[in-house]
Amino acid sequence: MKTVVIETDKIYVPSKTRKLLNPARVDELAEDILENGQKSPIQVRLGQDRYVLIEGQHRLEAIKALGEKNIDAIIVQARRH
Repeated sequence: MKTVVIETDKIYVPSKTRKLLNPARVDELAEDILENGQKSPIQVRLGQDRYVLIEGQHRLEAIKALGEKNIDAIIVQARRH
């Protein structure tokens, strides 16, 4: 899969995902990203006029905390049931 760069403000985080946020983990990741860069991209799917976060909430929040406006991401297909 190809990694693309997406603007962080175009990514929607579902509310049930937001509830799982661990601020200490965000701080830890922000420090690591500052020292080593973003090692693995987040995963998003295309939604209506935005991207929907599938995986990588802590990485997304860490990137935002560092003041970055863009993040590496992989666009995945929505799962069909």
